[in-house]
Amino acid sequence: MEKIISTEKIPIKLWLKDVELGALNQVKNLANHTYAFHHIALMPDAHEGFGMPIGGVLATKDVIIPNAVGVDIGCGICAVRTSLKEIPIDTLKGILGIIRRTIPVGFIHHKSKQKNEQMPDPSKYSQKDMPIVNQEYNSALHQIGTLGGGNHFIEIQKGNDGFIWIMVHSGSRNIGFKVASYYNKLAKSLNEKWKSKIPPKWDLAYLPLDSKQGQIYQKEMHYCVDFAFGSRKLMMNRIKEAISPFFDDVVYNDIINIAHNYASQEKHFGEKVIVHRKGATLASAETIGIVPGSQGMKSYIVKGKGNLESYNSCSHGAGRRLGRRQAQRQLNLKSEQKALEEKGILHSIKSKRDLDEAPSAYKDIVTVMSNQRDLVEIIAELSPLAVIKG
Repeated sequence: MEKIISTEKIPIKLWLKDVELGALNQVKNLANHTYAFHHIALMPDAHEGFGMPIGGVLATKDVIIPNAVGVDIGCGICAVRTSLKEIPIDTLKGILGIIRRTIPVGFIHHKSKQKNEQMPDPSKYSQKDMPIVNQEYNSALHQIGTLGGGNHFIEIQKGNDGFIWIMVHSGSRNIGFKVASYYNKLAKSLNEKWKSKIPPKWDLAYLPLDSKQGQIYQKEMHYCVDFAFGSRKLMMNRIKEAISPFFDDVVYNDIINIAHNYASQEKHFGEKVIVHRKGATLASAETIGIVPGSQGMKSYIVKGKGNLESYNSCSHGAGRRLGRRQAQRQLNLKSEQKALEEKGILHSIKSKRDLDEAPSAYKDIVTVMSNQRDLVEIIAELSPLAVIKG
């Protein structure tokens, strides 16, 4: 931990030295929230988000806050270690070509519905109890197994363990956005009706856990978390299918999966609370997780240390250094491309509009990892070989 801010209603514990003003103001709002519990934790990749900083961890008593989970519910990372030790660059290009044909990116969805079995287990959920999921289900059948845009990616990597790894970063697509938007709007309306003391400009409206609305939101949120994982698993299978024409008898280890936008009921400091992780991942003792860098930087397979002060959490990545438009204005296209090409990376920086995902738009992942030495132990370092972005 780097420092503690003690000027607000509850303390703010930070795992970074410098916090941008926007993120600082947001984390102070969290610390002054009526239902905030014990302290706020801010991870080393933190930066300004919508209502709550990305990289923030908030525990609450008696309520859940839709906007403290965010619009991409269940967004997270999957990684798989293969038995391969090398992939020639021409083979890598061939694999990327197949991936691009079988996994839609950006706003593109599958033309045909995917199989119902790839959706969250129907025995675990009743669609009728979840109005937004029921409304969006058929559309979601076209969205599962698609990458999306923004910072979502597919990477083929070389580990310092000598093996080739596959990594996928994606979320819950439009179904998660619809659920998040509906319940945040509903929470705002109810908070206004209840004359809540939470200022609307904070964008931290809540739903009581014992209310019908709070209970249904939790069901729909958990469905979106499972949908996002199902989507990543489907993409992993498509990537394996893209590799199979080039290699025989590839062995794949079990999938590692970690989400970073969700809320869950946990016990901390002797109390049952709802822990909201928005751009933060679980790092309880022995939990295997993933901390990705930006394209051009290393990613890490990690094991949690169960640090109670972070609510058993760690960073979800490097974290943005520049806003998207700021990066497009300030960064030099040729310089960013040259830096990636000198490392031999098949990258996704093709035009100036792609500069929002250039390595220089992100914080230094090595510094981020150094700042969370008390949160995680590094198991493997993965260097990018090829990157697909939305």
